[in-house]
Amino acid sequence: MGTSGPDRVRVDKWLWAARFFKTRSLASQAVEGGRVRINGDRVKAARPLRPGDRLEVRRGAEVVEVLVVELSEQRGPASAAQALYRETEASVTRRTALAEQQRGAAAAAPRFPGRPDKKSRRALDRLMGRDR
Repeated sequence: MGTSGPDRVRVDKWLWAARFFKTRSLASQAVEGGRVRINGDRVKAARPLRPGDRLEVRRGAEVVEVLVVELSEQRGPASAAQALYRETEASVTRRTALAEQQRGAAAAAPRFPGRPDKKSRRALDRLMGRDR
């Protein structure tokens, strides 16, 4: 993954090599499904990617915005994959805010250890809209 890499790489291959997706087919499905944008435009999986392109990758509720620094068609170790891109400051801020929000929501959710008693069952029924 040195500087003597290719001058163009397919988007799906790069996303796989940069470890945004576990398999290349998942990367292709994400691109075709519109969850990946290059410079603000929806693209196809075979679209060539160049250094300096701005990618927006949606994975569930998470949106990661990165600048392509280097190209690679081969998947390597995570440290080498992280050298392929630079995440924008706005993206880092959004992701940390989302993580805090999700942690707060998880802490506020009612937790019932084991099998619920009668009172807990009624509370669950009310929560799920099954109260009579």
